[in-house]
Amino acid sequence: MRARDNPFATARVHAIRYRFDGTTWDQLTARLESMRWRGAIVGPEGAGKTTLLEDFIPRLRERGWEVVWLRLTREQPRFPGNTFRSLAPRLTPDAFVLLDGAEQLSRWAWWSFLWRVRRARGLIVTAHRDGLLPTLVRCETSSRLLAGIVADLLQGTALPAGVHLERLFRKHCGNIRETLRELYDLFSAAGEVQATARSGGEESPFVLAPTSILEASTLR
Repeated sequence: MRARDNPFATARVHAIRYRFDGTTWDQLTARLESMRWRGAIVGPEGAGKTTLLEDFIPRLRERGWEVVWLRLTREQPRFPGNTFRSLAPRLTPDAFVLLDGAEQLSRWAWWSFLWRVRRARGLIVTAHRDGLLPTLVRCETSSRLLAGIVADLLQGTALPAGVHLERLFRKHCGNIRETLRELYDLFSAAGEVQATARSGGEESPFVLAPTSILEASTLR
């Protein structure tokens, strides 16, 4: 199986956008405005924080604001030395700063960051914990959320035999991103077995696509 044909290929997973549970964009934007356009998206790893932050970009641009995107990771927990020197001309009252990975900053670095972006119209950050900015939204995962995402990615394609979503969800402690990565590996491996089985006339390792992926995954 070619990597791009895998239902859980990176490009396909990235096409799945953040899913609200009982909240609308209008409500979220109104809440952010009431917080003077400064808030935090809080949640564990793999809960969709980055995706939600990305989804703010077109909506902020529609309001005429320039979006300044910044990201910190475990591999790069600090801003390069010239970051804010080069950004200075853009950090105006017409700018809206989005910072993914604010939990990487030390307390001193956080306060320094706030000072540097103080002139910007707004600021949204993602973090694993509360306390950096007022919490705008808390991202949470569930086995049902995972099932819905997987169903959209499969689009009727069969799951490999013996794959149970709830077990994978628990294995990765609710981290949907890591669960989808393992599903990519499982689907790829099953595809290789299927190719071998076809050449030898053996039974396919795939099961029929279920009427309800919840039933197939024994979700509760």
